[in-house]
Amino acid sequence: MSEEHLAHNYHPLDVTVESGEGAWVTDVTGRRYLDCLAAYSAVNFGHGHPALVAAAKDQLDRITLTSRAFHNDRLGPFAAALAELAHKDMVLPMNTGAEAVESAVKVARAWGYRVKGVPAERATIIVADGNFHGRTTTIISFSNDEQARADFGPFTPGFVSVPYGDAAAIEAAITPDTVAVLLEPIQGEAGIIVPPADYLPAVREITTRTNVLFIADEIQSGLGRTGATFQCDNVGVVPDLYLLGKALGGGIVPVSAVVGNADILGVLRPGEHGSTFGGNPLAAAVGTAVVELLATGEMQERARMLGERLQARLRDLLGHGVVAVRGAGLWAGIDIDPALATGRKVCELLAERGVLAKDTHGSTIRLAPPIVVSPEDLDWACDQLEAVLRELAA
Repeated sequence: MSEEHLAHNYHPLDVTVESGEGAWVTDVTGRRYLDCLAAYSAVNFGHGHPALVAAAKDQLDRITLTSRAFHNDRLGPFAAALAELAHKDMVLPMNTGAEAVESAVKVARAWGYRVKGVPAERATIIVADGNFHGRTTTIISFSNDEQARADFGPFTPGFVSVPYGDAAAIEAAITPDTVAVLLEPIQGEAGIIVPPADYLPAVREITTRTNVLFIADEIQSGLGRTGATFQCDNVGVVPDLYLLGKALGGGIVPVSAVVGNADILGVLRPGEHGSTFGGNPLAAAVGTAVVELLATGEMQERARMLGERLQARLRDLLGHGVVAVRGAGLWAGIDIDPALATGRKVCELLAERGVLAKDTHGSTIRLAPPIVVSPEDLDWACDQLEAVLRELAA
């Protein structure tokens, strides 16, 4: 039925999920699988987290949508809580991660024209090669993934791409018309690419010195995934704008946000930007519950501890079908020996063994289980990967 009635813009594994609890999902036949993708980190806190489900159910009985034409009683507290978590002043609520990115592009351009004094229609934003920020027309305009771009032009101008991890290339690309540098602290879709430890601090110093905004796309890396509230925290950097999404909705509703200080987000005027569903009461209720989970620091610490365990197990596989392992916290990119198998093949064999993971870029697979996964289940997933690699090498 799915193949007949859905557009074919995805190639999912042959698993049809019916229900989920914690780190596990169950298919329509009753078979259970350990979810090691967590919907690309949207399910950081597990399927059906009791506190998040309770917040959603309570709000469903009250009101779910007002639009921003009126205030609602949940949005203000959510914005205040999220701003406090990020140590910023203001929140621009949206729905999807791509919307947050698009919103940040508009904010950066407006700031450039109204505050920095860039001449009209001249603003440029520096991005990194290998980036993934979404799939809208503007966002793919600054992607160098030809699969994402082919037959979707013409593209939006105003972006300059430089090598990821090279702060000197960013500095060399900055001109008087540069308004922002937009980066993923870790490139997720590219294969969990972790830059050198001094990269983001150098970018922060360069952008501060040249009066350019530093925008951190933490949509996948943020909200506990890497063992900190934000991956930027792990390298001691505070960007001008955080872009958040995925886990902000707790795996229940789409919630995203641009978070920054009033001297930047304050450039927006009534009528210039909006979203009918952005900041709706249901999203705000769930988002507030997510912030409350993160405010204790327990999720971040759990991701850090389990991540150390995961990385140690994966490193043991180097030379045994694995050629490289990267990651931070409970997020790993694993390069499979291309002579052994594609990433897709490994994921198919893992699914046969009850582990759900996702490939990317040929021979790479990524693991991002919910932070609530047990140590024993995490070890079991690694055991299955080891068994798959042995099977392929036989």
